[in-house]
Amino acid sequence: MLLYIYIFLLGTVIGSFLNVLIYRLPRQESIITPPSHCPECGKYLKARDLIPILSFLLSRGKCRYCSKAISWQYPLVELLTGFLFILLYFKYGFNTDSIFILFLIMVLVVCSFIDLKYKIIPNKITYPVFFVGLMYSFFFSNNSLLTTLYNIIIPAGFLFLLALIIKNSMGMGDIKYVAMIGSFLGWVNTMSGIFLGSIIGLIISLVLILFNVISRESKIPFAPFITVGIIIVLFYGEKLFLFLYF
Repeated sequence: MLLYIYIFLLGTVIGSFLNVLIYRLPRQESIITPPSHCPECGKYLKARDLIPILSFLLSRGKCRYCSKAISWQYPLVELLTGFLFILLYFKYGFNTDSIFILFLIMVLVVCSFIDLKYKIIPNKITYPVFFVGLMYSFFFSNNSLLTTLYNIIIPAGFLFLLALIIKNSMGMGDIKYVAMIGSFLGWVNTMSGIFLGSIIGLIISLVLILFNVISRESKIPFAPFITVGIIIVLFYGEKLFLFLYF
């Protein structure tokens, strides 16, 4: 039990760093300098302001220096990353595969929240991570060149054809996103994640339209739904597929 607590706490710390990436990468800012600061007043944050989740609760969701509200994104990402760390360790243990999957999950969290906020998936994330996926596929999963190409081309090609058929349904960022995922997880898992994410996205979109939160013309970010689908496949795919089969 104590081990899971440590894993969760480590996940929240990593989640705090992911928040830095989510905030700074779209703004073309360095992730190293300047130190963490309030985006409203610019005040540099002290150690007591940077305790994952706890600092947000103790400050009642406001900056300690200017009293401006702090986005719920910060504790949400920290909490989410902590739980994902626990799920990953419980499901896969600690090995080479789990390290690469963990890396991919962190990237998916960053891309999803950036897409939610800015409707973009930065190339500076997808391109280098894509090459890490190729390295994992060749040297650790021992996939052939043909298998690796299938893993990349099938999900990316599917979304590309969908974008051609349904105008303005998605951008090139989504296509690169699934190619990146496919390089790690293979085309079967990636396509399964796309399918599940599409269903979830459709349901949520219809509910939001029904309650006039968005209009039919609103641009819906697709990456977060793909991410949810991929996470379901990673942690519950076997049970889900058995349920659907029987």
